[in-house]
Amino acid sequence: MSGTAIRRHRKRKLKAEINVVPYIDVMLVLLIIFMVTAPLLTLGIDVDLPNSNLKSMDTKTDPVVVQVDEKGNFFLAVKAGSNEAVDRDTLRTKVHALVQQNGKDKLQVFVAGDGRANYQPIMDAMNILKDAGVQKVGLMSQPEKGAKR
Repeated sequence: MSGTAIRRHRKRKLKAEINVVPYIDVMLVLLIIFMVTAPLLTLGIDVDLPNSNLKSMDTKTDPVVVQVDEKGNFFLAVKAGSNEAVDRDTLRTKVHALVQQNGKDKLQVFVAGDGRANYQPIMDAMNILKDAGVQKVGLMSQPEKGAKR
């Protein structure tokens, strides 16, 4: 009887451990969610460029591309594959910051106007770029099929 009485009065030792299994499960679920949603965050716009028979340019760095869709909306791509819908003021501000950062002569800026777009939004984009301090603007086109390069 003395053995059971001692056992009843003994206190249980507290475990000083953290059970990390639920945290690992949560992290794996979050990882899967981010892996699935990350490709969906890359936004792009299809622009049907006009055709030309000019040679393509070789550039060492990614140029800044301002795209104008057929409805006259502006999109800014600072790095390849990073299209961002912008309004006129945002376009002017961001390009001006890039000009200040890179210098007027070093920044390559191209306008990719949709072939079905009116010419006025493309000219507006070029005027905005001029106001932002861009010295030279290139126009992008699609090479003609069968054209020699």
